[in-house]
Order: sequence, then structure tokens, then C-alpha cells
Amino acid sequence: MAHTIESIATLIGAEIVMADGSTVRLAESVVGAAAIEQATAGEITFLSEDRHISRLKDTRASAVVIHPSQTARIGADYPRLVLLTVEDPQAAFLQILPLFRTIRTRLKRGISPSAFISSTARIGENCAVGPGAYIGDDVVIGDDCDIHPGASLGAGCRLGRDCQIYSNAVLYHEVSLGDRVIIHANAVLGADGFGYRFEQGRFIKVPQLGGVIIESDVEIGAGATIDRGAVDATVIGAGTKIDNMVMIGHNCRIGRNNVFAAQVGLAGSCSTGDYVRLGGQVGVKDHTHMGTGCMVGAKAGVHRNIPDGETWIGYPASPEAEQKRLVFTLKRVPEMRDDLRALTKRLSELEAKLAEVAPKELKAAG
Repeated sequence: MAHTIESIATLIGAEIVMADGSTVRLAESVVGAAAIEQATAGEITFLSEDRHISRLKDTRASAVVIHPSQTARIGADYPRLVLLTVEDPQAAFLQILPLFRTIRTRLKRGISPSAFISSTARIGENCAVGPGAYIGDDVVIGDDCDIHPGASLGAGCRLGRDCQIYSNAVLYHEVSLGDRVIIHANAVLGADGFGYRFEQGRFIKVPQLGGVIIESDVEIGAGATIDRGAVDATVIGAGTKIDNMVMIGHNCRIGRNNVFAAQVGLAGSCSTGDYVRLGGQVGVKDHTHMGTGCMVGAKAGVHRNIPDGETWIGYPASPEAEQKRLVFTLKRVPEMRDDLRALTKRLSELEAKLAEVAPKELKAAG
């Protein structure tokens, strides 16, 4: 099906404006959608923030989805650029993308003959289980779930409705998922927590007898690991999104709608409130709490509790304003060192002069 400026504008409910004021080309074909820098003639792109308007000067796209407030800043410098104005450009662009991308359907419904299904497992309606998948004893899977090839569900696992477990993901025993949970490839949920006692010169393993509870609408990235608790379960709150290669230690309790970027690491027994955001490679000390709505910048090392709503950065992490003062001060250290050397030299000279003058004054006084 051919797509035109007019048909796309109708799809997203956009008003059409020409950047240079020329006649609107409603019937012009749109053959693709791409990011600003990669878009070519005949393709459509989008602009979400004012600070990126300058990037449009080099785009070869024929049309751009923008916010109405941005049209005044785009004029004759952007000849022949068609502007489709909507209140939420990114959401509109996400409506457009499927017109030009192949959307892969979910797995074919049914159970592959090469999958292993325990006789005590219960699988809901309209599920798909791919080749080589393993479903252990007493597993319960809700309706409309996809278990991809090679995925493994240990004994006693519980899955809600509409879950997707991708290839080679491993759920150890007694892992519980809510509804609409997505576990990406090679993620591991429920491995033993890192718990040991040091006795008589060697480490003795502490049994890890808790489980893992993943609440509804959680997404866990490829290669992420979430350890089971020692006594109580490790819990990931509803709506939380965990990026690839994130490590969450045993007994952690993560709140709702948190977002953790790649390579975040939480030691055991950490906790968060709701809406916490951690940048890439943030490391968090054990038994640390991060309050509701707080944010931690990339590569920060968190060693103490963070109050609600605060933004911390740096290593060791501290409030953003405090860290910025430290950074600015450190940048001045070479200059301060030179000043100190000059002052030390000047002081030595003054002391030498004082040593010469003092005996003469004492003799005159005598």
C-alpha cells in the first residue's frame, strides 16, 4: 500500500505546514521512516525536543513530525520540508514506523514435539512452547504465553498471562512472574545469592531458600541476572524496566516503575522506592535504600541511602550540586598548586629579609 503525506497526516491526526511557506504537497509519496541523520529523500522523521532543531538543517528527509510550538523556529532555512504538527511527535512517529517495518508475529501457537514438559506442569490456553524448551515439575503457565526455543523453567515456577520468555533464558525453581512480563534471551532469574560464612579458614555456603517475585509489566533485558533471596524472596515491583546485563543481588526489593540502565549492579538487600532511575554502570552497596523518585547518574558508586527525589552523581555518589562543586574545585587544583608554590617562595623571601633586619633593629634598640 502506497503512503502519502496526506494519508500519514490523517493517521496521526497532524496538521500539515510547509517550512518555507510553499504549497503543501499532500500527494507526495512517503517511502520510509528514519532518524534525522539517516533519513533520505522520500522518508519521514521526527523531532522531540527543541534542542535538536539545528539537526534538521542537514537532514535529507522530506517530512518531519514536530510539536506545533516548534514551527516558528523552522523557516526558509529548511526548503521543501513538510512539517506534520502533533502534540506528541514521538508517539506519532511510533504509529508511523509499522507502515515501513516488518512486524514479526509471535510464536506459532502450540507445543513443539521437541520441548520437554513435565507431566505435573500446567499450561494455559493459547500458549506457544518452542523447540528444546524445558518446563519442569509443578510449573504453572498462564494463558497466551510464549516460551521460546531453549528457554528453561525450573520446578514450581509460576507465570501469569501474556508472558514472553525468550531463548535460553533460565528461570530457576520457584520463580514467580506476574502478567505481561518479558524476559529476554540469556537472562537468569533465581540463581543462588552470593551468601557465605567464613568458618575455620574457609567459606561455608549459606543456603539460599527464598525465591524471586517479578510483578506485572516488568521487562528484563538480555543477560540480566536476578538472584533468589536467602530467606525471603527478591522482589521486582510492577512496571519496572531492567536493561541488559544488570545484576540484582539476593534479598533486594525493587519498587514500582524503576528504570535501570545497562550494567547496573545492586549488592544484596538493597531496596528502592518507586520511580527510581539508575544510569549505566551504577554500583550500589549492600543494604542501601534509594528513595522514591531519586536519580543516580552513570558510573556512580552509591555507598549510603539516598533521600526521596534527589539526584546523585559521582564516586562515591553524593548530591549533584555537591559533586559539581568538587569537580570545579579539582579542576582548579593545578592553578592552586602554582599559587601555593608562589606563596611559599614569597614567604621564604620575607622570612629571610626579616632575619636580616631583626638583629639590626635589636642592636639599635639596645
